[in-house]
Amino acid sequence: MSRGVVIVDGVRTPFCKFGTALAALPADELGRQVVAALLARTGVDPGTLDEVIFGNVAQPAEAANVARVIALRAGVPQRVPALTVQRNCASGLEALLQAAQRIRAGVGEAYLVGGVESMSQIPLLFSHAAAAKFAGLARARTPWAKARALAELRPKDFLPQAAMRLGLTDPVSGLNMGQTAELLAREGGITREAQDVFALRSHQRATAAREKLAAEIAPVFLPDGSLICEDNGPRANQSAEALAALRPVFEKRYGGVTAGNASQISDGAVALLVMSERRAEALGLPTLGRLVESAVVGCDPARMGLGPVPAIRALAERGYRYEAAEVVEINEAFAAQVLAVQAALPGLEEARLNVNGGAIALGHPVGASGARLVLTALKELQRRGGGQALVSLCVGGGQGAAAWLERGQP
Repeated sequence: MSRGVVIVDGVRTPFCKFGTALAALPADELGRQVVAALLARTGVDPGTLDEVIFGNVAQPAEAANVARVIALRAGVPQRVPALTVQRNCASGLEALLQAAQRIRAGVGEAYLVGGVESMSQIPLLFSHAAAAKFAGLARARTPWAKARALAELRPKDFLPQAAMRLGLTDPVSGLNMGQTAELLAREGGITREAQDVFALRSHQRATAAREKLAAEIAPVFLPDGSLICEDNGPRANQSAEALAALRPVFEKRYGGVTAGNASQISDGAVALLVMSERRAEALGLPTLGRLVESAVVGCDPARMGLGPVPAIRALAERGYRYEAAEVVEINEAFAAQVLAVQAALPGLEEARLNVNGGAIALGHPVGASGARLVLTALKELQRRGGGQALVSLCVGGGQGAAAWLERGQP
């Protein structure tokens, strides 16, 4: 590569479960707070940025191009453009890759990137037929016309659909994300017990790593003036017995995927400051590490959970083999999914994988998780004094994304 890409610093909000501590904050406010925190932490003049790029999946109607709304509300000057990207679960990583491509192409040298999701505020939707009837009622002007429009309405018209459920169902395969995990479990012979063991380990590692993970987190201010300072997903009292007592969600009779061994639906945001090596050196900024290489690939939508496998293999073909990474972060969409990836990649042992827990414990705000993996991996390399890290995610719709990171010895 002729132009090196470095991550100067990063920060995230706490990740909080759907409907809990962060539920009152929309995506643009979560993003505003994390961007403001990163700019304050680094001291970088936002006017020197070339662009702000944020990943987001739900695309809130009240904040179209949410990256632009975040940037302006966080004090980034109007002349700095902003772009929202969407690659489902890899959206936060995609924001970083977009900035890296620009830096390597020589079209910019400083970017603020990240991802955000308020899954608590993903709306309910009315059907197209119901919306047409409501529109007819709104257009009615006379009492008689209004009465006719009201007569067209049926009880089912008042039953909205959960946009989140629609978004988590693949329109090509017809399977929701949990069913794709069940498919991998059946085909790979992955037992319910193995999934629960994996989930328990995620909680144990995340709770043991609370102090380490705190270094990633900036407190979030709530409307009532209180602060949220830590993730609320990890459970110190999680037990094998409690996990075993949960019923399967997606295949109720023979399935093994439960609410306990799947990622938590969460709210949160992540921001990363990305520069060319030349710009960071000119400003005298210390860096967390370098983005060395990346790969994004397609796969079978019905087996989207295996997406990391071809993505990681694509990196290996370029000389970046997963066996050489001291730290590996694979997003825990489902325990069954990560176990299937491990089975396909011999030598990807658990001692290097998600050493501080993963999305089963920490949560998975879908637009933010890709950036969170990068931040967590680089912070872990920093604590270890350097090394190499691999991050990867499966992507709904049948894709996989992976990135190779390095941090030099001090």
